[in-house]
Amino acid sequence: MNRFLPKHVGVRTDFAIKMVCAIAIVFIGKNEVFSQTIIPEKLPFTKICSQANFNSFEATFKYSGFPASTTFSVELSDDKGSFSAPIATTTIATADVSASEKTITFAVPTTIKGSETYKLRVKSATGIYSGDFYSFDQKTSFPVYFKKFSQPFYINNQMPNLSLCNGGSVNLSIDNPTPSNPSSSPANFSELKYNWYKNNVLIPGQTGNSLNVNALGLYYAEINYGSCTDVNIRSQEVTVSGTAGNVSAITSSLSNPFCPSAGATTLTATAGNTYVWKKDNVVIPGANAQTYQTNSAGKYSVDVDFGGCKSTATIDLQVNTISSSINVPEISSISEGGTKNVIVTTTALNPVYKWYANGLLIPGATSNSYTVTNTGAYKVSITQNSGCIITDEIAFTVNSIVDTNAVEIPNLISPNNDGVNDVWSIPQAYLSGTNTEILIMNSYGDIVFQTNNYLNNWPESDITFKNINPVFYYIITTSDGKLKKGSITIVK
Repeated sequence: MNRFLPKHVGVRTDFAIKMVCAIAIVFIGKNEVFSQTIIPEKLPFTKICSQANFNSFEATFKYSGFPASTTFSVELSDDKGSFSAPIATTTIATADVSASEKTITFAVPTTIKGSETYKLRVKSATGIYSGDFYSFDQKTSFPVYFKKFSQPFYINNQMPNLSLCNGGSVNLSIDNPTPSNPSSSPANFSELKYNWYKNNVLIPGQTGNSLNVNALGLYYAEINYGSCTDVNIRSQEVTVSGTAGNVSAITSSLSNPFCPSAGATTLTATAGNTYVWKKDNVVIPGANAQTYQTNSAGKYSVDVDFGGCKSTATIDLQVNTISSSINVPEISSISEGGTKNVIVTTTALNPVYKWYANGLLIPGATSNSYTVTNTGAYKVSITQNSGCIITDEIAFTVNSIVDTNAVEIPNLISPNNDGVNDVWSIPQAYLSGTNTEILIMNSYGDIVFQTNNYLNNWPESDITFKNINPVFYYIITTSDGKLKKGSITIVK
């Protein structure tokens, strides 16, 4: 029939056919773009209760119209069910169920805020979203929690009992013995909420980490994870019982007095709720338990709170002792070439003696007596070597006999322990009892000795020098203000 049509009509017909094909291609392309779909399938869970050792969940969906390389991820709504600020999850694995079906294994963020109204959807890398997933019990919103603390914990310092005075109150709180270790206590996670129970009945409105108690009963706490709350994540039970609370006492495990060589004794107070220990009326830092260990004598006390009423107990703790004495005064003198026999008397059982001269152990001196032949600073140590091991020490000083008839103030001495001219001996008018001040300085002007009770006992210790004889300077001030000044040369 085309041979009967004008030539221009055939041209227009070809053009129209080409336009129809082009339009069809465009519409087919547009249809492919707008036909990308993600269809969620029912979730295999009713809630997400995750924790450190369990944080793996699955979401399965069908999809169509996507290139083969397209990736997908799971998103959560905010805690109120809105996707205005979606929360990304961590993809653990993606598995192909079929050519048009995938399963994503995912983990929720450990910082997620627990709520009962989360929603879940899948997002493609091309920006296409699924509808809301339904939980296993056919709900589009469901609980999601991450349990930051997921083990039993303690309250009341792990103690199972607490006393309460009539009309008083006590505080139960979550124990936190090591705040530097977050996993040691739920108290290290301030965002956690709690359920407190009395006699197995929930106490309304009590969600903090402590509870004020003013009634007797059986109490415990659990962490509130909403629908994910676990009865195994709870504290021990604490029985709050009544007490008069007006009497307290302290006992010593090693008796009183006790033997320090046997170790520390344990002081135990009458059972109460809280304790504050003191020694000699000074609070002992950190001593707040029912017991306190010590190896020191002193006056100890403890303030015990019985739950609204308090009592204080005291103990004058003593240590076993021995009594020892010597037959010479603390300061005595011997003449040149003279001796002094020092004898110890003691109550020690099976005593062991050690004698010292000028800080050095005297070899072979092990009896209860020692004969002194030289001036110096002495000490005897007495140790009871049977039963309770106790050591006592007695110090004494032996000087040269003071020349009370001296009329001159010497300007040279030789402290070499030969018993002659070892000390600076001055006239009796300036000695102890005359209220005369004696001041001795070295060549640099430093004061090396000062007293108003001079006993002709300087120098009190060795003066070390090699070649040059040191020179010291003295100022003597009498009670009426008269001065005498001079120098003292030390020679070997």
